[in-house]
Amino acid sequence: MSSTEITATTSGIRLPGYRWLVLLAAWLSFTLTSIDRSTWGPASVFVGDSLAVPIASLGAFATAYYIGYVVSNALSGFAADAFGGRIVLTISLLGAGVAMFMFGSATSPVVGIAIQAVVGFFAGADYSAGIRLITSWFRPREQGLAMGIFTTATSLGTAVANLVVPALITQSGWQTSYHVFGAISVVVAIALFFTVRPGPLLEERALNREAGKKPEFGSLARNRNLILTCLAGLCAFWGLYGFVTWSNALMIKGHSIDPETAGLVVAIFAISAILAKPAIGFVTDRFFKGARKGPTIVLLGLFGLILLLFGTLETSIAFIIAAPFLGIAAYGWSPLLVSLVPRLVRSSVTGAASGLANAVWQLGSVFAPMAVGAVFAATGSFNAAFITLAVGPFLGAIVMLFVREKVPGAASTITTKKEAE
Repeated sequence: MSSTEITATTSGIRLPGYRWLVLLAAWLSFTLTSIDRSTWGPASVFVGDSLAVPIASLGAFATAYYIGYVVSNALSGFAADAFGGRIVLTISLLGAGVAMFMFGSATSPVVGIAIQAVVGFFAGADYSAGIRLITSWFRPREQGLAMGIFTTATSLGTAVANLVVPALITQSGWQTSYHVFGAISVVVAIALFFTVRPGPLLEERALNREAGKKPEFGSLARNRNLILTCLAGLCAFWGLYGFVTWSNALMIKGHSIDPETAGLVVAIFAISAILAKPAIGFVTDRFFKGARKGPTIVLLGLFGLILLLFGTLETSIAFIIAAPFLGIAAYGWSPLLVSLVPRLVRSSVTGAASGLANAVWQLGSVFAPMAVGAVFAATGSFNAAFITLAVGPFLGAIVMLFVREKVPGAASTITTKKEAE
Protein backbone atom coordinates (compact mmCIF):
# COMPACT_ATOMS: atom_id res chain seq x y z
CA MET A 1 0.00 0.00 0.00
CA SER A 2 1.35 3.36 -0.98
CA SER A 3 1.56 5.95 1.75
CA THR A 4 -0.73 8.23 -0.23
CA GLU A 5 -3.39 5.49 -0.17
CA ILE A 6 -3.36 5.06 3.60
CA THR A 7 -6.82 5.56 5.07
CA ALA A 8 -8.13 6.38 8.51
CA THR A 9 -9.53 2.88 8.78
CA THR A 10 -11.30 3.39 12.09
CA SER A 11 -13.70 5.75 10.34
CA GLY A 12 -13.71 4.01 6.97
CA ILE A 13 -13.06 7.29 5.16
CA ARG A 14 -10.29 7.57 2.59
CA LEU A 15 -8.03 10.50 3.54
CA PRO A 16 -4.94 10.65 1.29
CA GLY A 17 -3.38 13.51 3.27
CA TYR A 18 -4.34 12.24 6.70
CA ARG A 19 -0.78 11.17 7.58
CA TRP A 20 0.24 14.85 7.50
CA LEU A 21 -2.50 15.63 10.00
CA VAL A 22 -1.11 12.88 12.24
CA LEU A 23 2.38 14.38 11.89
CA LEU A 24 0.97 17.81 12.74
CA ALA A 25 -0.73 16.37 15.84
CA ALA A 26 2.47 14.67 17.04
CA TRP A 27 4.49 17.81 16.31
CA LEU A 28 2.03 20.09 18.11
CA SER A 29 2.03 17.88 21.19
CA PHE A 30 5.84 17.72 21.23
CA THR A 31 6.03 21.50 20.77
CA LEU A 32 3.71 22.15 23.71
CA THR A 33 5.60 19.82 26.05
CA SER A 34 8.83 21.49 24.89
CA ILE A 35 7.32 24.88 25.75
CA ASP A 36 6.28 23.45 29.12
CA ARG A 37 9.87 22.39 29.75
CA SER A 38 11.42 25.62 28.46
CA THR A 39 9.11 27.85 30.49
CA TRP A 40 11.30 27.18 33.52
CA GLY A 41 14.30 29.05 32.08
CA PRO A 42 12.83 32.56 31.87
CA ALA A 43 10.57 31.98 34.90
CA SER A 44 13.07 30.40 37.29
CA VAL A 45 14.36 33.57 38.97
CA PHE A 46 10.82 34.85 39.55
CA VAL A 47 9.70 31.48 40.91
CA GLY A 48 12.67 31.57 43.28
CA ASP A 49 11.72 35.03 44.54
CA SER A 50 8.09 34.02 44.99
CA LEU A 51 8.80 30.75 46.82
CA ALA A 52 11.84 32.09 48.73
CA VAL A 53 14.27 29.72 47.02
CA PRO A 54 17.91 30.88 46.71
CA ILE A 55 19.42 30.93 43.24
CA ALA A 56 21.86 28.15 44.12
CA SER A 57 18.92 25.85 44.89
CA LEU A 58 16.85 26.53 41.77
CA GLY A 59 18.60 23.66 40.01
CA ALA A 60 16.59 21.23 42.16
CA PHE A 61 13.46 22.09 40.14
CA ALA A 62 15.17 21.31 36.82
CA THR A 63 16.72 18.14 38.25
CA ALA A 64 13.31 16.94 39.42
CA TYR A 65 11.86 17.61 35.97
CA TYR A 66 14.56 15.63 34.17
CA ILE A 67 14.32 12.71 36.56
CA GLY A 68 10.65 12.40 35.70
CA TYR A 69 11.42 12.96 32.02
CA VAL A 70 14.08 10.25 31.74
CA VAL A 71 12.02 7.70 33.69
CA SER A 72 9.03 8.43 31.48
CA ASN A 73 11.02 8.00 28.27
CA ALA A 74 12.30 4.66 29.47
CA LEU A 75 8.79 3.38 30.21
CA SER A 76 6.38 5.19 27.91
CA GLY A 77 7.58 3.48 24.75
CA PHE A 78 6.32 0.16 26.07
CA ALA A 79 2.97 1.81 26.75
CA ALA A 80 2.86 3.23 23.23
CA ASP A 81 3.44 -0.24 21.79
CA ALA A 82 0.84 -1.78 24.09
CA PHE A 83 -1.94 0.81 23.87
CA GLY A 84 -1.11 2.84 20.76
CA GLY A 85 0.35 6.28 20.15
CA ARG A 86 -2.98 8.12 20.32
CA ILE A 87 -3.75 7.05 23.88
CA VAL A 88 -0.25 7.76 25.18
CA LEU A 89 -0.03 11.07 23.31
CA THR A 90 -3.31 12.22 24.85
CA ILE A 91 -2.40 11.16 28.37
CA SER A 92 1.05 12.74 28.05
CA LEU A 93 -0.17 16.17 26.96
CA LEU A 94 -3.20 16.12 29.27
CA GLY A 95 -1.12 15.16 32.32
CA ALA A 96 1.60 17.69 31.54
CA GLY A 97 -0.99 20.43 31.09
CA VAL A 98 -2.74 19.70 34.38
CA ALA A 99 0.60 19.55 36.23
CA MET A 100 1.72 22.83 34.63
CA PHE A 101 -1.47 24.49 35.83
CA MET A 102 -0.90 23.06 39.32
CA PHE A 103 2.68 24.34 39.39
CA GLY A 104 1.38 27.82 38.66
CA SER A 105 -0.54 27.58 41.93
CA ALA A 106 2.30 26.09 44.02
CA THR A 107 3.02 27.93 47.27
CA SER A 108 5.99 25.97 48.66
CA PRO A 109 9.33 24.79 47.23
CA VAL A 110 8.77 21.15 48.21
CA VAL A 111 5.41 21.01 46.46
CA GLY A 112 6.83 22.85 43.45
CA ILE A 113 9.74 20.43 43.07
CA ALA A 114 7.39 17.44 43.32
CA ILE A 115 5.07 18.90 40.68
CA GLN A 116 8.02 19.55 38.36
CA ALA A 117 8.85 15.85 38.53
CA VAL A 118 5.25 15.10 37.56
CA VAL A 119 5.40 17.57 34.66
CA GLY A 120 8.57 15.87 33.42
CA PHE A 121 7.05 12.41 33.77
CA PHE A 122 4.02 13.21 31.65
CA ALA A 123 5.92 15.40 29.16
CA GLY A 124 8.47 12.67 28.50
CA ALA A 125 5.83 10.25 27.23
CA ASP A 126 4.85 12.13 24.08
CA TYR A 127 8.17 11.52 22.32
CA SER A 128 7.83 7.77 21.86
CA ALA A 129 4.08 8.12 21.22
CA GLY A 130 4.80 10.59 18.43
CA ILE A 131 7.47 8.36 16.92
CA ARG A 132 5.09 5.40 17.07
CA LEU A 133 2.40 7.32 15.22
CA ILE A 134 4.73 8.76 12.59
CA THR A 135 6.37 5.42 11.78
CA SER A 136 2.92 3.87 11.41
CA TRP A 137 1.91 6.38 8.75
CA PHE A 138 5.17 7.16 6.89
CA ARG A 139 7.30 4.71 4.95
CA PRO A 140 10.97 4.39 6.04
CA ARG A 141 12.21 6.29 2.98
CA GLU A 142 9.92 9.22 3.89
CA GLN A 143 10.69 9.37 7.59
CA GLY A 144 13.70 11.69 7.36
CA LEU A 145 11.51 14.66 6.41
CA ALA A 146 8.78 13.61 8.83
CA MET A 147 11.19 13.28 11.75
CA GLY A 148 12.89 16.52 10.73
CA ILE A 149 9.57 18.34 11.05
CA PHE A 150 8.72 16.50 14.28
CA THR A 151 12.01 17.34 15.99
CA THR A 152 11.74 21.06 15.23
CA ALA A 153 9.40 21.05 18.23
CA THR A 154 12.24 21.16 20.75
CA SER A 155 13.91 24.18 19.14
CA LEU A 156 10.60 25.96 18.53
CA GLY A 157 9.49 25.29 22.11
CA THR A 158 12.63 26.95 23.43
CA ALA A 159 12.16 29.95 21.15
CA VAL A 160 8.45 30.42 21.96
CA ALA A 161 8.98 30.12 25.70
CA ASN A 162 11.78 32.67 25.70
CA LEU A 163 9.75 35.12 23.63
CA VAL A 164 6.35 34.76 25.34
CA VAL A 165 7.04 33.90 28.98
CA PRO A 166 8.99 37.08 29.84
CA ALA A 167 6.11 39.17 28.49
CA LEU A 168 3.54 37.19 30.47
CA ILE A 169 5.64 37.54 33.62
CA THR A 170 5.93 41.30 33.13
CA GLN A 171 2.19 41.68 32.67
CA SER A 172 0.73 39.15 35.09
CA GLY A 173 3.44 37.27 37.00
CA TRP A 174 5.15 33.91 36.53
CA GLN A 175 2.05 31.99 37.62
CA THR A 176 0.16 33.16 34.54
CA SER A 177 2.71 31.66 32.17
CA TYR A 178 2.20 28.22 33.71
CA HIS A 179 -1.57 28.59 33.80
CA VAL A 180 -1.74 29.70 30.16
CA PHE A 181 0.42 26.94 28.68
CA GLY A 182 -1.09 24.36 31.01
CA ALA A 183 -4.60 25.23 29.84
CA ILE A 184 -3.56 25.21 26.16
CA SER A 185 -2.00 21.76 26.62
CA VAL A 186 -5.20 20.35 28.13
CA VAL A 187 -7.41 21.73 25.33
CA VAL A 188 -5.10 20.44 22.59
CA ALA A 189 -4.84 17.01 24.27
CA ILE A 190 -8.62 16.59 24.14
CA ALA A 191 -8.72 17.69 20.50
CA LEU A 192 -5.96 15.24 19.54
CA PHE A 193 -7.80 12.35 21.15
CA PHE A 194 -10.71 12.81 18.77
CA THR A 195 -8.53 13.56 15.72
CA VAL A 196 -5.65 11.07 15.65
CA ARG A 197 -6.18 7.53 14.35
CA PRO A 198 -3.78 4.54 14.30
CA GLY A 199 -1.81 3.81 11.16
CA PRO A 200 -1.35 0.53 9.26
CA LEU A 201 1.60 -0.70 11.33
CA LEU A 202 -0.54 -0.53 14.47
CA GLU A 203 -3.20 -2.51 12.69
CA GLU A 204 -0.55 -5.01 11.58
CA ARG A 205 0.60 -5.35 15.18
CA ALA A 206 -2.99 -6.00 16.29
CA LEU A 207 -3.25 -8.80 13.73
CA ASN A 208 0.02 -10.29 14.96
CA ARG A 209 -1.26 -10.18 18.52
CA GLU A 210 -4.40 -12.03 17.49
CA ALA A 211 -2.20 -14.63 15.83
CA GLY A 212 -0.39 -15.15 19.12
CA LYS A 213 2.75 -13.20 18.28
CA LYS A 214 3.95 -10.98 21.13
CA PRO A 215 6.33 -8.02 20.82
CA GLU A 216 9.87 -9.17 21.57
CA PHE A 217 10.97 -6.48 24.02
CA GLY A 218 13.90 -8.64 25.15
CA SER A 219 15.43 -8.32 21.69
CA LEU A 220 16.15 -4.64 22.38
CA ALA A 221 18.84 -5.51 24.93
CA ARG A 222 20.49 -7.81 22.38
CA ASN A 223 20.32 -5.36 19.50
CA ARG A 224 23.92 -4.27 18.94
CA ASN A 225 23.06 -1.55 16.44
CA LEU A 226 20.42 -0.06 18.73
CA ILE A 227 22.84 0.02 21.67
CA LEU A 228 25.50 1.75 19.57
CA THR A 229 22.96 4.29 18.30
CA CYS A 230 21.93 5.00 21.89
CA LEU A 231 25.56 5.65 22.84
CA ALA A 232 26.13 7.87 19.80
CA GLY A 233 23.05 9.92 20.67
CA LEU A 234 24.21 10.29 24.28
CA CYS A 235 27.51 11.71 23.01
CA ALA A 236 25.69 14.06 20.64
CA PHE A 237 23.40 15.31 23.42
CA TRP A 238 26.51 15.93 25.52
CA GLY A 239 27.59 18.60 23.06
CA LEU A 240 24.11 19.93 22.32
CA TYR A 241 22.68 20.42 25.79
CA GLY A 242 26.04 21.21 27.29
CA PHE A 243 26.09 24.18 24.91
CA VAL A 244 22.46 25.15 25.55
CA THR A 245 23.00 25.06 29.30
CA TRP A 246 26.32 26.90 29.48
CA SER A 247 26.69 29.05 26.36
CA ASN A 248 25.14 32.21 27.81
CA ALA A 249 27.11 32.04 31.05
CA LEU A 250 30.35 31.16 29.25
CA MET A 251 30.07 34.10 26.86
CA ILE A 252 29.18 36.47 29.69
CA LYS A 253 31.81 35.24 32.13
CA GLY A 254 34.49 34.24 29.66
CA HIS A 255 34.43 37.23 27.29
CA SER A 256 32.27 39.85 29.04
CA ILE A 257 29.55 39.63 26.39
CA ASP A 258 26.42 41.42 27.56
CA PRO A 259 23.43 39.18 28.42
CA GLU A 260 21.24 40.51 25.60
CA THR A 261 23.85 39.70 22.96
CA ALA A 262 24.48 36.28 24.47
CA GLY A 263 20.75 35.63 24.30
CA LEU A 264 20.69 36.74 20.66
CA VAL A 265 23.47 34.28 19.83
CA VAL A 266 21.53 31.39 21.36
CA ALA A 267 18.30 32.53 19.66
CA ILE A 268 20.01 32.50 16.24
CA PHE A 269 21.43 29.08 17.12
CA ALA A 270 17.92 27.73 17.84
CA ILE A 271 16.19 29.36 14.86
CA SER A 272 18.73 27.93 12.43
CA ALA A 273 17.97 24.49 13.88
CA ILE A 274 14.25 24.92 13.18
CA LEU A 275 15.06 25.40 9.50
CA ALA A 276 17.83 22.81 9.32
CA LYS A 277 16.05 19.75 10.73
CA PRO A 278 13.38 19.24 8.05
CA ALA A 279 15.79 20.34 5.31
CA ILE A 280 18.39 17.75 6.30
CA GLY A 281 15.69 15.09 6.64
CA PHE A 282 14.38 15.89 3.16
CA VAL A 283 17.84 15.89 1.58
CA THR A 284 18.78 12.50 3.05
CA ASP A 285 15.44 11.05 1.95
CA ARG A 286 15.69 12.43 -1.56
CA PHE A 287 19.38 12.35 -2.46
CA PHE A 288 20.91 9.76 -0.09
CA LYS A 289 18.22 7.10 -0.61
CA GLY A 290 17.15 7.38 3.00
CA ALA A 291 20.61 6.69 4.43
CA ARG A 292 21.15 7.92 7.99
CA LYS A 293 24.55 6.64 9.12
CA GLY A 294 26.86 8.53 6.74
CA PRO A 295 25.18 11.95 7.04
CA THR A 296 25.05 11.55 10.84
CA ILE A 297 28.79 10.90 11.03
CA VAL A 298 29.51 13.95 8.88
CA LEU A 299 27.24 16.22 10.92
CA LEU A 300 28.62 15.04 14.26
CA GLY A 301 32.16 15.60 12.99
CA LEU A 302 31.22 19.12 11.88
CA PHE A 303 29.49 19.73 15.20
CA GLY A 304 32.69 18.90 17.07
CA LEU A 305 34.85 21.04 14.78
CA ILE A 306 32.56 24.08 15.03
CA LEU A 307 32.49 23.75 18.84
CA LEU A 308 36.30 23.87 18.82
CA LEU A 309 36.19 26.93 16.56
CA PHE A 310 33.54 28.59 18.72
CA GLY A 311 35.81 28.17 21.72
CA THR A 312 38.49 30.29 20.04
CA LEU A 313 36.16 33.23 19.26
CA GLU A 314 36.20 36.39 21.33
CA THR A 315 33.92 39.05 19.86
CA SER A 316 30.13 39.46 19.71
CA ILE A 317 30.14 39.67 15.91
CA ALA A 318 32.14 36.45 15.63
CA PHE A 319 29.73 34.60 17.93
CA ILE A 320 26.71 35.85 15.96
CA ILE A 321 28.26 34.79 12.62
CA ALA A 322 29.15 31.34 13.96
CA ALA A 323 25.78 30.72 15.66
CA PRO A 324 23.71 29.54 12.64
CA PHE A 325 26.44 27.15 11.46
CA LEU A 326 26.70 25.71 14.95
CA GLY A 327 22.91 25.39 15.16
CA ILE A 328 22.73 23.44 11.89
CA ALA A 329 25.46 21.02 12.95
CA ALA A 330 24.29 20.77 16.57
CA TYR A 331 20.73 19.81 15.69
CA GLY A 332 21.03 18.44 12.15
CA TRP A 333 21.86 14.90 13.23
CA SER A 334 18.75 14.58 15.45
CA PRO A 335 16.11 13.75 12.80
CA LEU A 336 18.54 11.23 11.33
CA LEU A 337 19.08 9.33 14.57
CA VAL A 338 15.40 9.59 15.51
CA SER A 339 14.37 8.02 12.19
CA LEU A 340 17.19 5.45 12.33
CA VAL A 341 16.03 3.85 15.60
CA PRO A 342 12.73 2.41 14.25
CA ARG A 343 14.69 0.99 11.33
CA LEU A 344 16.89 -1.05 13.67
CA VAL A 345 14.07 -2.93 15.40
CA ARG A 346 10.93 -4.87 14.63
CA SER A 347 7.81 -2.77 13.97
CA SER A 348 6.07 -4.12 17.10
CA VAL A 349 8.63 -2.48 19.42
CA THR A 350 9.34 0.86 17.72
CA GLY A 351 7.74 2.78 20.58
CA ALA A 352 9.75 0.99 23.24
CA ALA A 353 12.99 1.35 21.26
CA SER A 354 12.42 5.07 20.64
CA GLY A 355 11.58 5.75 24.27
CA LEU A 356 14.60 3.83 25.60
CA ALA A 357 16.91 5.50 23.07
CA ASN A 358 15.73 8.97 24.06
CA ALA A 359 16.12 8.12 27.75
CA VAL A 360 19.76 7.14 27.16
CA TRP A 361 20.34 10.21 24.97
CA GLN A 362 19.00 12.47 27.72
CA LEU A 363 21.74 11.24 30.05
CA GLY A 364 24.12 13.30 27.94
CA SER A 365 22.13 16.41 28.84
CA VAL A 366 22.39 15.45 32.52
CA PHE A 367 26.14 14.83 32.68
CA ALA A 368 27.53 17.41 30.24
CA PRO A 369 26.50 20.54 32.18
CA MET A 370 28.18 19.18 35.31
CA ALA A 371 31.37 18.30 33.43
CA VAL A 372 31.59 21.64 31.61
CA GLY A 373 30.92 23.52 34.84
CA ALA A 374 33.67 21.63 36.61
CA VAL A 375 36.19 22.29 33.81
CA PHE A 376 35.38 25.99 33.62
CA ALA A 377 35.49 26.37 37.41
CA ALA A 378 38.88 24.65 37.55
CA THR A 379 40.53 26.41 34.59
CA GLY A 380 38.56 29.61 34.01
CA SER A 381 39.15 28.88 30.33
CA PHE A 382 36.41 29.50 27.76
CA ASN A 383 38.32 27.39 25.25
CA ALA A 384 38.74 24.45 27.65
CA ALA A 385 34.99 24.39 28.25
CA PHE A 386 34.28 24.10 24.53
CA ILE A 387 36.94 21.43 24.08
CA THR A 388 35.06 19.48 26.74
CA LEU A 389 31.83 19.93 24.79
CA ALA A 390 33.44 18.88 21.50
CA VAL A 391 34.56 15.54 22.93
CA GLY A 392 30.94 14.36 22.85
CA PRO A 393 30.10 14.69 19.15
CA PHE A 394 33.55 13.43 18.12
CA LEU A 395 33.01 10.26 20.16
CA GLY A 396 29.49 10.00 18.75
CA ALA A 397 30.83 10.06 15.19
CA ILE A 398 33.30 7.30 16.03
CA VAL A 399 30.61 5.13 17.60
CA MET A 400 28.37 5.56 14.53
CA LEU A 401 31.10 4.04 12.36
CA PHE A 402 30.28 0.66 13.92
CA VAL A 403 26.52 0.84 13.33
CA ARG A 404 25.29 -1.40 10.54
CA GLU A 405 22.44 0.33 8.77
CA LYS A 406 19.90 -1.30 6.49
CA VAL A 407 18.85 1.30 3.93
CA PRO A 408 15.26 0.45 2.98
CA GLY A 409 13.81 0.18 -0.46
CA ALA A 410 10.56 1.79 -1.43
CA ALA A 411 8.60 -0.24 1.08
CA SER A 412 11.17 -2.35 2.89
CA THR A 413 12.04 -2.47 6.53
CA ILE A 414 13.60 -4.90 8.97
CA THR A 415 11.37 -7.92 9.01
CA THR A 416 13.38 -10.84 10.28
CA LYS A 417 14.39 -11.64 13.80
CA LYS A 418 18.01 -12.01 12.76
CA GLU A 419 18.12 -8.53 11.19
CA ALA A 420 16.37 -6.98 14.19
CA GLU A 421 18.91 -8.40 16.61
